Amino acid sequence: MSELLEDLDTNSMHTEPMVLNMGPSHPAMHGTVRMVLTLDGETVVKCDPEIGYLHRGFEKECENATWTQCFPYTDRLNYVSPLLNNFGFALAVEKLLEIEATPRCNYIRTIMGELSRLSDHLTCLGAGAMELGGFTAFLYAIEGRELVWDLTELVTGARLTVSYGRIGGVKDDLPPEFWDAWKNDVRPRLQEIWKDTQRLLTRNRIFLDRMQGTGIISPDDAISHGFVGPCLRSTGVDYDIRKDHPYFAYGEVDFDVPVGKVGDNYDRYLVRMEEIIQSIRIIDQCLEKIPGGQHNESKEPVNCDDPRVVLPEKESVYNSIEGMINHFKIIFEGIQVPAGEIYSYTEAGNGELGFYIVSNGTGKPWKVKVRAPSFYMMSAVHKMVEGGMIADIIPTFDTINMIGGEIDR
Repeated sequence: MSELLEDLDTNSMHTEPMVLNMGPSHPAMHGTVRMVLTLDGETVVKCDPEIGYLHRGFEKECENATWTQCFPYTDRLNYVSPLLNNFGFALAVEKLLEIEATPRCNYIRTIMGELSRLSDHLTCLGAGAMELGGFTAFLYAIEGRELVWDLTELVTGARLTVSYGRIGGVKDDLPPEFWDAWKNDVRPRLQEIWKDTQRLLTRNRIFLDRMQGTGIISPDDAISHGFVGPCLRSTGVDYDIRKDHPYFAYGEVDFDVPVGKVGDNYDRYLVRMEEIIQSIRIIDQCLEKIPGGQHNESKEPVNCDDPRVVLPEKESVYNSIEGMINHFKIIFEGIQVPAGEIYSYTEAGNGELGFYIVSNGTGKPWKVKVRAPSFYMMSAVHKMVEGGMIADIIPTFDTINMIGGEIDR
């Protein structure tokens, strides 16, 4: 038998690559993405990702709504961190109006934005661990996310699609019980969950084998493809909009920007793990420094004092003709944003979230274009998986954290 095997010339055997559709119904493709794979055995020779199975039409929806009515649409971009989308859009419109939010509002936006970042990172890390078989880590991460959503619900009235942002401010001030809920309940448990997740995954031999050396992208390729956020920082590029172009209250707090070295799946995991700690630091500092104090004893406003954009008090609406007219004009005609165009950007959970908006001077946007970070990560996913094993697609797709709601075109 051994002689027969020695005489067998495997090079002369007729073989050809296999073309395989992975998704969109595959659970690891999250229901919206298809990858057309060309395989040599289990090695990925070619990967052709296809996006756009969601068909939401975010940008066109916004162009048929008033500026204020766009907020529920922004919730559904990255639906895991909707507050960051709310505030990014509000900032863009405020730049066109040439108005600024109040100091207390900027702190509230920073606090609530970092809560959203915690939700985003916990979901990414937990779901990524589960798809590699680490179900216990998933349960811990989702518990942490639920705590964050409890706090979000306390402030906004909703857990996921919050519609909390407003042009010129926010819907409501932080409730008096927010500080105690964060200090006594949410933060201590989040820190415990972080430590448990660290112990479960960071030095786990199976986890390391699946993550280290897989899904690698170089700094030059990352920049060329428009990478941002944790995916860019994992390659060693130290760029974070909160540090390099501060907005809201980020210029008044101290935090570190974690960066990686290799640009592989493991580095992206480590960057997000460290960013959880930094987000907790930012929230703590903002609650200590917030103008008006934690309970706003000095009654610092959370909305700008501009009747063009902020609805009048209900007492004025019910008791004066001027208040009623102002209310009806803003509701029915929309905020009249001066004609012009602008590009505004903030640091969302996956990196730079940009809004390019054009106004023709009416109550509705003439053009809205969103620069969604996930879209650019998907443009390079083929470089990250080609040459690797088919199993490497799973952690790679998880660590780039593709969100279907924001990449759909």
